[in-house]
Amino acid sequence: MLSVEDWAEIRRLHRAEGMPIKAIVRQLGVGRNTVRRALAADAPPKYQRRAKGSIVDDVEPRVRELLAEWPTMPATVIAERIGWDRSLTVLKDRVRELRPQYQPPDPASRTEYRPGELAQCDLWFPPAQVPLGAGQVGSPPVLVMVSGYSRIMAARMLPSRQSPDLLAGHWHLLSGWGAVPRALVWDNEPAVGSWRAGRPVLTEAMSGFRGALGIKVVQCRPGDPEAKGLVERANKYLETSFLPGRGFSSPGDFNGQLGVWLARANQRHHRRLGCRPLDRWKADRDAMVALPPLAPARATSGWTTSLRLPRDHYVRLDANDYSVHPSAVGRRVVVSADLEQVTVTLAEGRAAAGDVVRVARHDRCWARHQTITDPVHADAAAWLRHARRDQPVAAAHDEVAYRDLGDYDRLFGLVDDLDAQAV
Repeated sequence: MLSVEDWAEIRRLHRAEGMPIKAIVRQLGVGRNTVRRALAADAPPKYQRRAKGSIVDDVEPRVRELLAEWPTMPATVIAERIGWDRSLTVLKDRVRELRPQYQPPDPASRTEYRPGELAQCDLWFPPAQVPLGAGQVGSPPVLVMVSGYSRIMAARMLPSRQSPDLLAGHWHLLSGWGAVPRALVWDNEPAVGSWRAGRPVLTEAMSGFRGALGIKVVQCRPGDPEAKGLVERANKYLETSFLPGRGFSSPGDFNGQLGVWLARANQRHHRRLGCRPLDRWKADRDAMVALPPLAPARATSGWTTSLRLPRDHYVRLDANDYSVHPSAVGRRVVVSADLEQVTVTLAEGRAAAGDVVRVARHDRCWARHQTITDPVHADAAAWLRHARRDQPVAAAHDEVAYRDLGDYDRLFGLVDDLDAQAV
């Protein structure tokens, strides 16, 4: 077989030097037909082994019959049906080649997003142990949002995946954007909604939230991760580029480092876009819906409940107990919490005069099953207990009337009236 070097030299001598075929034959010592073939070929010669038959060729017609009737039949079942007792690998390779001929094509489509159209959302649970306080460590969820048009990312760690914290986290991230995409794409997160009877159903809290913002919430079908591939890739990017080599002292430290990293990540060159996400952000944000003038109530204070404060003067929120000033014992209070603080106010003062009388405020505790006590509340409770214990008890001035025991004997017929009169 003619080598690539000889092929190249033949063509050089003929094209550049103008040497005739006979002269090339004499100089290189090759055949005349070899020179003619080299001059006629535009590509260098390449060795190709003659194709040999495969052990699967004899059973291929039977394999085709099975695939024509059952296109999704596994290769292992095909092997059983045709009585295959040879190497299963070669059979699987042939089935892999033949199967597309009997199945309708399912090409992946490239989705294009319009400015302000949507943002994909997801909860990412980072594989890192974050100190939560009280000797506890954990991996709280991180709410991740990716805008479809610009690919701008936003993320924040939340105390829990429950609906109040999820909505409060949404509002925090959207406030950072200064606008709201026309649609939020979610999977079947319990705090967002679920599929029932073949159709998506949002939770009452999420329906109220989207109504206050004036947007749409799109729920992906179960088992369709490609529907929100942007945020899934963002989660992978966070896991491979943000986490390695980092340590965290608290959830606040995690969010602080994450914010600094996101500012740099949104300025990186995006291969799919061919530019930086930040270069597209202005057009994306200008096409979004403006934030409402007032924040949705569920977002500003995600946790809200009302109760009559017991003598224990503690309220429970998300598995933790928070102290309240004991002066509110027996009165109705409103407990509200966001991502940072827990606040307790008097319900009567708010309804009557419009003034909010705060009787407790604590930093939100990320650990679980803890009791958080304000020293001021503890001192006030001790003083009130001491004052009540030392209060003198009023003396009784009314005499107590005593009934004759004989009246009970006559009532139950134990003695006759005459005997009673004699007695």
